[in-house]
Amino acid sequence: MPAPVILPQRTVPVAYEADIVVVGAGPGGFAAALQAARMGARVVVVERHNMPGGVHTSGLQGSAGPGVGGIHTELMERFARAGVIYTATEETHPGWAGNPLSHYERLMKPGTDFRRMSFNPEAAGCIMADMLEAAGVVALYGTSFADAVVEAGPGNSTVAAIIVEGAGGRQAIAGKIFIEGSGTAELAARAGVPFVRGGGGQPDTAAGWDGVNRPIPGGLLWIVTGVDFQRLRRHQETAKDPLLEKVMAEAVAAGDLPAGFYRPRMAGRNVYGDLYIGHPTLDMSPVAEQGTYVLWQNLPYEWALHMDDDTGDRTRAERALRGFIAIEATFLRKYVPGFEKAEVANVGRFVGVRDGRHPIGEHVFSLEDVLARRTFRDAVTRPMTKLFHWGGFEKHTFEVSYRSFLPRGVDNLLLTGASLSFTYETIFMVMRNFPWCTQTGEIAGFAAARCIAKKIKPKELEFTAPYF
Repeated sequence: MPAPVILPQRTVPVAYEADIVVVGAGPGGFAAALQAARMGARVVVVERHNMPGGVHTSGLQGSAGPGVGGIHTELMERFARAGVIYTATEETHPGWAGNPLSHYERLMKPGTDFRRMSFNPEAAGCIMADMLEAAGVVALYGTSFADAVVEAGPGNSTVAAIIVEGAGGRQAIAGKIFIEGSGTAELAARAGVPFVRGGGGQPDTAAGWDGVNRPIPGGLLWIVTGVDFQRLRRHQETAKDPLLEKVMAEAVAAGDLPAGFYRPRMAGRNVYGDLYIGHPTLDMSPVAEQGTYVLWQNLPYEWALHMDDDTGDRTRAERALRGFIAIEATFLRKYVPGFEKAEVANVGRFVGVRDGRHPIGEHVFSLEDVLARRTFRDAVTRPMTKLFHWGGFEKHTFEVSYRSFLPRGVDNLLLTGASLSFTYETIFMVMRNFPWCTQTGEIAGFAAARCIAKKIKPKELEFTAPYF
């Protein structure tokens, strides 16, 4: 291994100073920055992409739905007024419900009424950016978080500043309270917060577990236009080829589709069901008019890539998935009826991480909390009922403690979204969607602004009533 490079000591200028500094402008970071600024705090948010929204804008997810309150409801209303929400139904897409190619509606009974709402990710990002600007948030786009400046204390440590890299080079941003909105607990890790590395469920097969720590694989979304779904559906029915296995076999035989490109689902007690684990067939969802669909391209589970903390893994993922998209797009146009005129319209700016670092907080929310229906004196939510995919599709009612927003070891940092102090099966299986991440950001922004007004640290704040 080459000897490490020793950099000469140098001074990093403090380019900005704020009450609250947010790293990442995904749903959680966006809502945190917006809420805190609206409460009068001076807020700076750092975002590596060119707009807020994270995986739902830069990553093309664009998942819309009924508002759940607060900023999320405001967003859905603003998107609707701007005309950037598209709604697919059985009327617009006859035969879609129950179709095995559907990402969301495949388990429905054929002919069932459904409403699949999606927002235009590019337009939504513009709206979200306008909202931050109107609130007075200093949003630094195209700026990457690099490190945290941490001061040791007699008990907890304190984040004094963060180091960022942008067009102006390396700079520091000082603040009083910091909010983790990166989606992969990057700030928490750099600040010294203990965490569990991604990789919860392992394959439990007849051959036995091989001891490799495998995160739930990440995925890259892409959008195609010009798809004739009814022509595709007729092929599925008349050729008796619902999963496109016949055209796949034809393409493999002709050398146009690498063997194993469509990988079978994995099995076992600890593998996440029939989603994301393997890529057995086309995986798509309508997102706009005129035959426009978003498609999922997922990494092979067996590669065991840790994209959130390994540069080599992230590079391999980005390169491989774009290659997979090129292969699949060519295959679809050449072999699959309905895709003859399809064009790749957009590819997500980054590969989404589904199972990254899990920070350890003052309370680690777990499946046991849910099953025991535990209540918390510092609950930030009223009892919520959600569908859990772990151990069967069942609905459970639960509440969440404010202490799950408070990381151990640091006294001026708040967590949000997928970086909350939750075990992997609760975050990944249930609590990583757009509404929840937005809600947690709003809660963190509210708590941070209250702390600034009271001149206290987040761990000194008493959360006595649910926010939502």
